[in-house]
Parts: sequence; C-alpha cells; structure tokens
Amino acid sequence: MPTARPRYQVTETPEVARALDRAATRWPGEPRSKLLVRLVEAGAHLLENAEQAESLTHRTAVLASAGRYAEAFSPDYLTDLRADWPA
Repeated sequence: MPTARPRYQVTETPEVARALDRAATRWPGEPRSKLLVRLVEAGAHLLENAEQAESLTHRTAVLASAGRYAEAFSPDYLTDLRADWPA
C-alpha cells in the first residue's frame, strides 16, 4: 500500500521471533506484522511509564532534601560567593 511515511524492515531473528510468539499469546489471531506494531507500541508505553517513575523518584528525593541543610550556609553565603567572582 503506498504511503509517504517511512517503512522499516525487521529481520525475524530468534529474539524477534520470541517476542512475536509471546505477543501472539497476548493478542491471538493477529498477523505477525500487526504483532510487531503492537510490540513497538507496548514498548513505548513501558518506556514512558519508566520515565515518569524516574521523574517522580527524583522529585520525591529533591523534596525530601529541600531545606534540610540550611545550617550549612551562612546568611551571607551568596554575597561572599559572588565577591569571589571576577567582575
């Protein structure tokens, strides 16, 4: 079918075959070409979820440490630091 979109060729290596066989148990009756698309979509979804989880973990760590070390810096810390910078 004609399309202006890029097309990709995928060789059915043993790893790809294993993934397609596994996908066939999840989506029975689908042709292997459609299973490949479903695997790509599922993989993208998993990556998005992992990125969101990492972001949440990072945010939680930042919020947990925010303000905990205020005594490490004097009230004039930034002024003193800036005085050391070249003009």
